[in-house]
Amino acid sequence: MRPKITVIGSLNMDLVVKTIKFPDDGETILGENVEYFSGGKGANQAVAASRLGADVSMIGAVGDDVYGNKLKESLNKDKIDTSSVKSASGETSGLAFIFVSKTENRIVVVPGANFNCTKDDIDLHQDKIRDSDIVLLQMEIPLETVSYAASIAKKFNKTVILNPAPAQKLPDDLLKNVDILTPNETELQLLTNNESKNIDFNDQMDLLLRKGVKYVITTVGAKGVLYKSYQQEMRALPGFDVPVVDTTGAGDSFNGGLAYALGKGVEFTEAILFANKVAALSVCKAGGQPGMPTLDEVKEFDSKLEKLLNKEDIKL
Repeated sequence: MRPKITVIGSLNMDLVVKTIKFPDDGETILGENVEYFSGGKGANQAVAASRLGADVSMIGAVGDDVYGNKLKESLNKDKIDTSSVKSASGETSGLAFIFVSKTENRIVVVPGANFNCTKDDIDLHQDKIRDSDIVLLQMEIPLETVSYAASIAKKFNKTVILNPAPAQKLPDDLLKNVDILTPNETELQLLTNNESKNIDFNDQMDLLLRKGVKYVITTVGAKGVLYKSYQQEMRALPGFDVPVVDTTGAGDSFNGGLAYALGKGVEFTEAILFANKVAALSVCKAGGQPGMPTLDEVKEFDSKLEKLLNKEDIKL
C-alpha cells in the first residue's frame, strides 16, 4: 500500500553558501562556494515522502519568474503531483538564503509567491485533501491558510501533521486541529513563551497538548527525539552518529519520513524511529532535496544500525 499524502506549503529556490564560519556583526568573510537547489519546507517534505514511496500531492504557489517552472519540474522528477501548484502572476518565487558551516546552518527566507497560497486554493483543491491519508503542513505560507487547511483536513477526518517552522505563535483554533506537532527545541520555546535557557520539556509539551494537540514530537538535534501525548509519560529516542555534511534538510526529512510511516500504518513509536533514520541519512549529503534518502537507503541503514546507534542518553 502506497500512502497518500497531501503537502500544503512552500516552494523555494535555495541558494546555499558554504563557509568555514559565520561572520560577526560588521564582518565580511569569503565563502567557499555557492550552490542552487530546489527547496522550501513544503517541497522538501513532499520529496522526502515521495522518495520513500508515498503518492504525494503538493498545494502551493510559485512565481511567474525563471525559478517557478524549475521548482515544479524538480518536484515532477520525484513523481509529485504539482497540478495544485499555481503560478502567481507578477510575483517572484520564494527564495531561501542558506549559510552552512561545518556544524550548523542559518537560513533567511523571502516568501515571495508562497504568500499567495490562500484559503481559496485550499477550497479549490479540497479533493486532494479528501483523498489523502495524511495532510502535512508548515509555516512558510500564511498562517490563515495553514489554519484553514487544518480545519478542512479535520472535516475529512484526516491526520494532520504540523511542522511549526519558521517558529511563530500559533492560535488555539489551529492547535485543536493538529494531531501531531513537530517543533524543534527552539520552536518549542517560542510556542510556549519560554524564555528560560533551562527547558522543562515535559511541562512545555503539556502546555501544547492541553490546547488539543494529540501528540508533540520535539526534535533535539543529534541527541534524538522526545515525544508524548497528554497525561502520558514523555519518552525519548536517541539520535544516530553519522558523518554530517549538511543539516539543511534534516527537519524536513524527519517530517516527510514520519508522514510516510504513519500513512503506512506503522505503530507510532516505530514511525518516529523510522523518521529519525530518514533525518540522519539526509545530513550525510549536501542540499535539502538532494539529500533526501530513498526507502532502499533506509533499509541499508537498518542493516548497520548497531554500529551507528548513538548510545548516549538524552540529557533533559
